[in-house]
Amino acid sequence: MPDLTDPVLKLAADLVAIDSRSFVSNIPVADRIERELAGFDLERLDYVDANGVAKRALVAHRGPKGGYALSGHMDTVPATGWESDPWAPRLDEAGLLHGLGSVDMKGQVAAAIVAAQQAPTSVPVTLLITSDEETTKGGAARIAKESRLARSLGLKGIIVAEPTSLAPVRGHRSHIAFMAIARGVQAHSSTGKGENANWKLLPFLAAMRGMFDRLRSDVSLQDADYEPPFSDFNLVLDNHGTALNVTVAKATAHIKFRYSAKVDPTPVVDTVRGAAKDAGLELQEQWEGRPPELPADHPLVTLGIRLSGKPPRTAPYGTDASELQALAPCLVLGPGDVGLAHTPRESVRAAELVAAVPLFAKVLAAGAG
Repeated sequence: MPDLTDPVLKLAADLVAIDSRSFVSNIPVADRIERELAGFDLERLDYVDANGVAKRALVAHRGPKGGYALSGHMDTVPATGWESDPWAPRLDEAGLLHGLGSVDMKGQVAAAIVAAQQAPTSVPVTLLITSDEETTKGGAARIAKESRLARSLGLKGIIVAEPTSLAPVRGHRSHIAFMAIARGVQAHSSTGKGENANWKLLPFLAAMRGMFDRLRSDVSLQDADYEPPFSDFNLVLDNHGTALNVTVAKATAHIKFRYSAKVDPTPVVDTVRGAAKDAGLELQEQWEGRPPELPADHPLVTLGIRLSGKPPRTAPYGTDASELQALAPCLVLGPGDVGLAHTPRESVRAAELVAAVPLFAKVLAAGAG
């Protein structure tokens, strides 16, 4: 059974041990990754996110131009619900590596790096290591738009190594994040002098419930190539820490809407905008790139089928492919079960991480032709 002395598992454990939740700086984990990239041309894309936190994306290349890139992200979701230390990587007797980011996706980043290190110097090798995938896709967007190195290479394709149980995912949904803001007047609730912002949200929320139901009943807004066929329309409400005896000065409704390439988002966008305007709410929108989707007979999909031995499919979630597709066609293919991501039981099968290294090596070798 693999143990933590294996190069992939050792690097994965080192990365898991570094806190890189999306709301903290990922510079420490980027520094650890850079130690693995001796002999590579390295480009750092530094930026400050909307909350003033320093972030870094990395592009590394060795060998001839062209070929395929391997991509993964450094950030993780928050450590919600964990009863053990999320940053204490542990390999159990069943061969599972536990820890925040083990499957989403520091284990995959480690496998991509080790495969890149082991590739012959005659093979074109590119790594696109991003930040803020779990929030804004900001690192991938910067690589796609600003990386001189990545854009100079003429890449044939990109393998986004998210957990797919080593089955090729040829397409997935992208999201639009809406934020509707209602404003009131804060006061002690007993005085009658305040104005509760929540009441202003109610007409908007009623319209959003109608859209939620429509997405599940209107086949014109669905895509039978996906499971589930209807789009995600998830609502989160925030009163920004207001106490129960205080009228709410600010109430925020956040909605994440995911749609696939065959779905026109216009009816949903128009409904959200119209409902916000009618309720007198401020509305903010954050759009990912268009949903990436390759035809089943695309050469990159064919390569994924040949190397994995598994049929292609689609996925309801999103990845950095929504931004990186501006550089080259993207296929999502990586070790691990996505069902274990974003949970306090996050883990990845060590043997699958180890098996991903030769698979990624074959991808890179295929790019030399």
